[in-house]
Amino acid sequence: MALPSFIIVAIDGGAASGKSSSSRILADRFNLLHVDTGSFYRHITAELLRRDVAPTDLPALRVALAAMQFSTRLCGRSAQMLIDGQPAGDEIRSQRVNAHVSHYAAIPEARHALTGYQRGQTDVARQHRFRGLVMEGRDIGSVIFPDADFRFFLHAAPAERIKRRAAEGGQDSIAERDRLDTSRKTSPLTCPAGAVDIDSTHLTLAQVVEKMSVIIATKLTPA
Repeated sequence: MALPSFIIVAIDGGAASGKSSSSRILADRFNLLHVDTGSFYRHITAELLRRDVAPTDLPALRVALAAMQFSTRLCGRSAQMLIDGQPAGDEIRSQRVNAHVSHYAAIPEARHALTGYQRGQTDVARQHRFRGLVMEGRDIGSVIFPDADFRFFLHAAPAERIKRRAAEGGQDSIAERDRLDTSRKTSPLTCPAGAVDIDSTHLTLAQVVEKMSVIIATKLTPA
């Protein structure tokens, strides 16, 4: 059996489902570039808010997005998006961005602006001699990389996710984020057909990572 020379791992799920923590561990374990697409949308949101571009002002939003130049720099094993050469600041985790990011992310123009850039992270991974990449988000296995070698969907009970986010010091409205992410017309949050669905409500992070690692390792190891 021919083993894949470069692997793509897609991990989707809602807020506080465990995507980021598990993705970072998998990146270390399998020498993958870690790509957090949620941070990309947060960075765009912060920039549009800074420019006073409302999500309802589509003409202004189109102009602003078209003018943005996206590039990437590495921060350890993680890809960090730059807009016009500038990295995101602490404000992307602020309460203001938390309250607005799902509204901007629901706009088709915003999602289309990032599609090519997200897919281009495979080139970044290859250039830096990673074994592949692990990309986390809400439409990775369904839209960005529907043919990824491995596709996972993480979910957990809302109460558990609220507890996790509070422990992290976050102030997201989990229920509202879920409603906006699952109901948007363009690239809604959904479990892709054929993806491995993992309920992490009663699992530790180590157990979630182990479930994914076994599946990945089995395909990478000759029979």
